[in-house]
This record gives sequence, structure tokens and C-alpha cells, in this order.
Amino acid sequence: MRSIRAKALLFSFGILSCSLLGFLVISRAMTYKRFEKENPVGRNAVVQFEDARREYLNGGPEALSAYLGKQHAAYPELSFFFVKNRVDLVTGEDRSRLLAMARSRWALVTLASPMIVAIPSPENDYAFIVDIPPRDVMYYLPYYLLLLCALTILCWGLAYQFVSPLNQLAETVRRFGAGDLTARIGSSRRDEVGDVIRAFDQMAGRIEMLVTAERRLLQDISHELRSPLARLSLAAELVRTSVDQKAAVMRMNQEIDRLTDLAESLLQATREEGDRAARKLENVRLDALIRKLVQECEIEAAARRCNFVLSGSSPLQMRADPELLRRAIENIFRNAISHAPAGTKIEVALNSTAVNASLSVRDYGPGVPPETLTQIFRPFFRVDNSRDAATGGVGLGLAIAQRAIHVHHGQIWAENAEPGLRVCVDLPLELSVAK
Repeated sequence: MRSIRAKALLFSFGILSCSLLGFLVISRAMTYKRFEKENPVGRNAVVQFEDARREYLNGGPEALSAYLGKQHAAYPELSFFFVKNRVDLVTGEDRSRLLAMARSRWALVTLASPMIVAIPSPENDYAFIVDIPPRDVMYYLPYYLLLLCALTILCWGLAYQFVSPLNQLAETVRRFGAGDLTARIGSSRRDEVGDVIRAFDQMAGRIEMLVTAERRLLQDISHELRSPLARLSLAAELVRTSVDQKAAVMRMNQEIDRLTDLAESLLQATREEGDRAARKLENVRLDALIRKLVQECEIEAAARRCNFVLSGSSPLQMRADPELLRRAIENIFRNAISHAPAGTKIEVALNSTAVNASLSVRDYGPGVPPETLTQIFRPFFRVDNSRDAATGGVGLGLAIAQRAIHVHHGQIWAENAEPGLRVCVDLPLELSVAK
């Protein structure tokens, strides 16, 4: 049975059947309970036993028969017998079966048999037997049918509440599996079904973003490889045909170096999307890391006749992956160096509040068009494609920096400083200021 609606109806019918049987068993148990001596009905039965024995002893079977007739007239649904040594004192019949039924442990569950109650004398010679007919199940059946109809409607509505979103989820999963990455459900339910639907929507959104990014990355890689491979092919041809083979070999080596840089940058970008649980978090002195990176980049800046100016490097400590954070800041520095005009400075400022650290890196270059301030963090994006030959960049530095900063739950953005470009970073501080 695969339908939830059918299962709900079957379960409701089973519950009603069990409740009916339980009601009948409990009714029999309560009837037997009422004949105990501490209850009024039980005390009345003891009085009836004494009266029946007295009538028999004083008037014989005729007087006993008249007394039992009066009791039957008072309680027409019951039958009464008075026995001595298991023999009916009115009819002379053997009532052993009735006495056995009164002592049976299965009396509660044998719903089709009558309920037999026997009140014996202290000597167990005499016994007053009350024969109570079983409850007629058909008497309760109309009420249970009415209850079954009401419960069927309620169960149908309850099943619809679960079946409808599950069918919608199944259809959306099929669409998503068939390639429609935009398939979503968008439920506003606040129960467990809504939690499952929202979890699927979040998972689908994440998968769509990853697949889209992967497709875009493959397109960008194919575009980036096309030019250096063409130039490398041309350089190889020049090595074969050129008179100045030394210059041709140098040209080919340059193209090989560019391809190597591209491959290394792609590997570095891929690592940023790796398993975060595998990263090693340590207590990092952010100010010391920045000072060290400034010193390392001074040589490259000096080659372009630029210099770094560091300000506000107060002692700061945070929880981070040191290598990942180092690569992010180094890429920002190298991006500034590549755009800084000769004879200018690169300003690095480090400030902090109680909860976060702020780093800004400014060069005095031409800046970027305002509409590209967010696009410069996209992989392989370059404001001027022609500058690749001059700088050797492949457009991955700021993309790698952004991914690394986001891994540390930080924010990175760019703004035109007029002149120049300022790249700003905010990082949360999870530990107090270092001593």
C-alpha cells in the first residue's frame, strides 16, 4: 500500500476497532468490579443470596422459585439461579458449567459469552448465580460508524496536509534532477515538512550556485587558455623558423611561465572551495602578519619604484587559517603594486574595534570604472584585457582574496579613492587584543 491517504484510513479503522474491543473488555471488567462486596451492587447481591437461602430453607423450592421470579421481574435482562452443591434447587439441573464460567480467567475477553457472577456462602455449599447477557456489539455499531465517518474526513484532511507538499517536493526533485536548477518549492509551513522543504531549497540553491560557478569557471579557463596557447604555438614556430632563436626561446619561456602562473592560480582558487573542516585554525597575530607581508612585498614594490606606508598596526589577534589569510592579504598587496604608478606610495591602514579588524590598501593608480567595483572580484575579470601582457595577471588575485576572506566570515569590497583604488577588508575578532 503506497498511498498515505489509504494508510491513514486503514489506521483510523484499526484504531476504531481496537477502541471498540477495548470498550467492551473494559465494560465487562467494570461489571465484574461492581459485584465486589465493597460496592453497592455487590452488597445487594450478598443480600439476595441470603434472602434466597432463607426462602429455600423456610419454603422449599416453591418459595425459592417465587423469590427468583421477583428478582427477574425487577431485573428482566438478568437471569438468577440458586444452587447447592452445583445443583439448581428449583429445576434440579447441574449448574457446574455456570460456576466454571464464573471462575474462568478468560471471562473478560470472551466477549460473545455471558458474564456469570456467583456469590457463594462461607461454606461454599450454596451459591447465588447471576447470568448477565453479553453486550450487543450492534448496539454500538451506528455510533462507531458515525465516528468512523468523522474520523475519515479528519484523516483525509491530515493526509492531504502531508501528501500535497510531499508530491510537490517529489515533482520538484524530479525537475531538479532533470537539469532544471532553478526548481524550488518555496513553502511557508512552520512544521517539520516545511523544514524539509526549506532544507531542499537551500541545498538546491547551493548546488545551483556551485554548478553555475563551475560552468563559468570552465568558460573562463577555456577563454584564458586560448590566448597563451596560441602565443605559445607561435613562439614554438618562431623557434623553428626565426633567425634569432635565442629571442624566440625567451618568448616561448615567457608564455610557459604565464601558463604556469595560470595553473597555480587556478589550483589556489580551487583550494579555497575545499573542506573547511580540514583547515587548521590558529591564533594569528594579524598586525605581525601584515608587517611581514609588507616587508616581503617591498622588494617587488621597489622594482616599480613604489613604497609601502603602514599605519595603525596595533596588536591584534584572531582565530584564522594563517596560510589562507596570508594569501588573501598578499594578493591584495600585489594587486595594488601592479596598478601603482612609479614614484607613488601604497597606503596600508590597520584599525580595530571591539569586535572586528579593518584593513584598507590604497594605491594611487587610475582606479576602476564605478560599475566594475564589484566585478573585479570575479575570477578572470580584468578592466583592461590588454594589460595582461604588461602585468602577467590572469584576474584571479582578488577573487582568491574574496573567497579566503569569506571563509573567515569577513567582508571585502573596493572603492575609488580618487585617485587610486582602495580595497577594504573587515574581519571578525574572536579573541581579545593580544598582550
